[in-house]
Amino acid sequence: MLAVLYDIHGNLVALEAVLDDARDAQVDRFVLGGDYTAFGAWPIETMARLDELDPATWIRGNWDRWLATDPSADMPQDPTVQGAADHARSALDGVVLARLGALPATVSIDDILFCHASPGSDVEGFSAQEDDAETDARLVDGVTEELVVCGHTHVQFDRHADGLRLVNPGSVGLPLDGDPRAAYALIASPDDIELRRVAYDEMSAAAGLREIGDDWAQTVADRLLAAGASP
Repeated sequence: MLAVLYDIHGNLVALEAVLDDARDAQVDRFVLGGDYTAFGAWPIETMARLDELDPATWIRGNWDRWLATDPSADMPQDPTVQGAADHARSALDGVVLARLGALPATVSIDDILFCHASPGSDVEGFSAQEDDAETDARLVDGVTEELVVCGHTHVQFDRHADGLRLVNPGSVGLPLDGDPRAAYALIASPDDIELRRVAYDEMSAAAGLREIGDDWAQTVADRLLAAGASP
């Protein structure tokens, strides 16, 4: 059984709850879909816990790229984003940041294409709704797999796009679909996928952020509890 974890964002409390749930489901391998550290209270601890997972296939998210390289080209000049980036960079070793930045943008396993936002971009993601067929067709153009697994939007869904099945496991550490429970997916085969939600102590995760004391962390703590604002 494969567990697919996306958008953990340094939320160690949520990650531990998901890993406990995955263990109970007898998961024996993992795909980690990017955005591992920034926006959370525990970037170092989150990385250490993820490094314990074996076997695990990692891909790069937009935050992993931003933290490892000059983000000026496309990183929002928003004080919350900038503050979270500064916090993660100061906490993590440069070797770790370089390693995350060098991860592949996509990986294909068992005829499933895993990407962060969409196959050709780590920032342009899919809508949860089938309301823009033209955009869907553009984003999956050239994909030969029949199933695409993506993240980035922090909204869990399972739908079709231009004839392909499109699955977003949701966010482990910062869900934004109105449900504060941690989100991930179990995949037994391309035809057997289960979207999961796991209750965890989100108040503790928010308290960890508030203890940092910076404005960005207060904003993210509010966002985490509301589970509905855009990251």
